[in-house]
Amino acid sequence: MLFFELLITISQNFVFFIQMPSFSILIQNWYRQNQRDLPWRKSRDPYKIWISEVILQQTRIEQGLSYYLKFTENFPQVTDLADAEEDHVLNLWQGLGYYSRARNMHAAAKHITDEFNGIFPTSYTDIRSLKGVGDYTAAAIASIAYNLPYAVVDGNVYRFLGRYLAISTPIDSGAGKKEFAEAAALLLDTNEPGTHNQAMMEIGALVCTPKNPNCPQCPVNESCMAYEKGNQLDFPVKAKKTKVRNRFINYLVIHDGQQLIIKKRSKKGIWQGLYDFPEIEYESNEAPKPEDLEKRGIADLRYDGEFTHILSHQKILAKFWLASVKELKVNKGEQIIPLENLEDFPMPQLLIRYLESSSFFKGD
Repeated sequence: MLFFELLITISQNFVFFIQMPSFSILIQNWYRQNQRDLPWRKSRDPYKIWISEVILQQTRIEQGLSYYLKFTENFPQVTDLADAEEDHVLNLWQGLGYYSRARNMHAAAKHITDEFNGIFPTSYTDIRSLKGVGDYTAAAIASIAYNLPYAVVDGNVYRFLGRYLAISTPIDSGAGKKEFAEAAALLLDTNEPGTHNQAMMEIGALVCTPKNPNCPQCPVNESCMAYEKGNQLDFPVKAKKTKVRNRFINYLVIHDGQQLIIKKRSKKGIWQGLYDFPEIEYESNEAPKPEDLEKRGIADLRYDGEFTHILSHQKILAKFWLASVKELKVNKGEQIIPLENLEDFPMPQLLIRYLESSSFFKGD
């Protein structure tokens, strides 16, 4: 067994020695025996690796797998994605949330087509320049596709390293991000960076889990500082708490029995480019006021359900109201469509949940 002494110096207050079998050899051996069978791991194609990384940001693999297969089937090459209509891209993305990821991916595909002649960039710097691609995604693509020596630091790696090295600096601070990046880079096997990075992420996902880490199965538990002290759940450390804003939205499903009104969200935000219904938003949880309904010529209003949608920075309480009118009149940015065509328009998950439960749209 190969032994070595590794000196890690991350900051003036963070210096320690690790005497152990090679960290990277151990985690890579574990990875080769325990890795999940996932389609993007069977390819070194940077485009497919990129698609998988974008989809799996803030998405569980169980959910993201079907989306990966849909995207690679509909857009087998980066030029196919670049040539697609935005509504088509967003429709395929529907249900994943954080739609800016899809819009950025679409824009980056156009950039690759225009600036790199449709060939996925081969350097870390060029990959990092793509819209929506941060340090982590660029490092993942560069190391896995091109075997370039860049260490990844995602949520799983933060947790794994935070416990393994007992790093007390908050991960949501500038100093913490720098410290973790330096630690990951120092531990990186520069000969096999792709396998090393995937092993780090896989251990974080399968073994070093948030609430019930399976420490006895960890290949480096003998040198894990948190495991030695039994305080694994104290890491990683977070300093900030995101302030959550409450929003109260009344959606008006204005229809004449055959057609209805929808609108495309053009302003920047989480649902930019998606479609929803005309809305009335209040500071508190209340039904639409008569004067607001009068502006739309609505006299017949029927309550049709309430849904809560929780995001990192806001909690949306949405009420849906069926408004039957004799004549459909649209405001700026709105359009009239046949009821049966509604599924052709990409919508936020909140509205999808409503449509799936509404007896009006199910035809009950």
